[in-house]
Amino acid sequence: MAKSTAENTFLRLKTVLDVLTEGVWSGDALNAGQVLAEATARVPFNEHEAELLSGGIPRGHKTLTSATAKLVKAGWLVKGRSGWTITDEGMRATVAFPDAVSFATALDAGTPVPADVQVPTAPEGFVRRTTAVPETAAPAAPAAVAADAKKAPAKKTPAKKAAAAVGKAAKVLEDAVEPVVKAVRTRKAPAKATETAAPVAAEPFEDADVETHPQPEAVAVAGDFNTILGAPENWAPQYDEAQMEFDFLDQLWKKSTELPAGFYTFKIALNRSWDENYGAFGVFDGPNHELHHAGGPVTIRYNHSTRDITIN
Repeated sequence: MAKSTAENTFLRLKTVLDVLTEGVWSGDALNAGQVLAEATARVPFNEHEAELLSGGIPRGHKTLTSATAKLVKAGWLVKGRSGWTITDEGMRATVAFPDAVSFATALDAGTPVPADVQVPTAPEGFVRRTTAVPETAAPAAPAAVAADAKKAPAKKTPAKKAAAAVGKAAKVLEDAVEPVVKAVRTRKAPAKATETAAPVAAEPFEDADVETHPQPEAVAVAGDFNTILGAPENWAPQYDEAQMEFDFLDQLWKKSTELPAGFYTFKIALNRSWDENYGAFGVFDGPNHELHHAGGPVTIRYNHSTRDITIN
């Protein structure tokens, strides 16, 4: 049975860490595009993921590149101008969560790596091997061959078409996801779980294939309780404390906090300003959302594709 996009994405995220770990062992680091190409070579696209989106980007590659923000948020991966670097925590995570289910559960729940897990070292006789084809490996075809190819083009499987587009897609998608990565770095780390969540059979992969919708660079819950969250003032969407976190797999922006019992009002403001904001019923510049809260934990969710707000 073919794996869903969600399951494949988690497998590739785990593979990204594996590839970077191997680079640490061998001292031969790959750039971000090569890391992504290797991850998709080891976990090939299914037919749905291999579909090319606008600009010739495979659907599965776009999903993977955006989802790497989860690794940054977890503290397992650092993205910098010089490339991607795995942290010691990231290397330890490959050992602590070795299978797809435990890895997905830990990454989504923010489960810390157990303290007794050591940073893995290279096995005896380790030799780095890559399965992705280097970008420079394909020489230009002679004119005659190229002409023949136009007359009788060779049939390619969807996976091969997708693999051919990975190099181009890597740079495009890294640029597209960078604002999300920057936003993740500025947010406060979630409270660590006290217990490691036990893997549950396939629960992280029950959702349908992930579809993407263009997202703003930042989304804030701006209201009369921002100072409770630690912001200098209320109704100010520019502060980090007001920002929501984007869950790529759910395609939802979320803000979880604790509030005293009371009546609160707020709006959803995009990109740290009031230029674009949504009130009750998702109306642009509409009336305030209202929150009658009994006190304690609360999670506010915003769906940018529908402008819907849910609170629980």
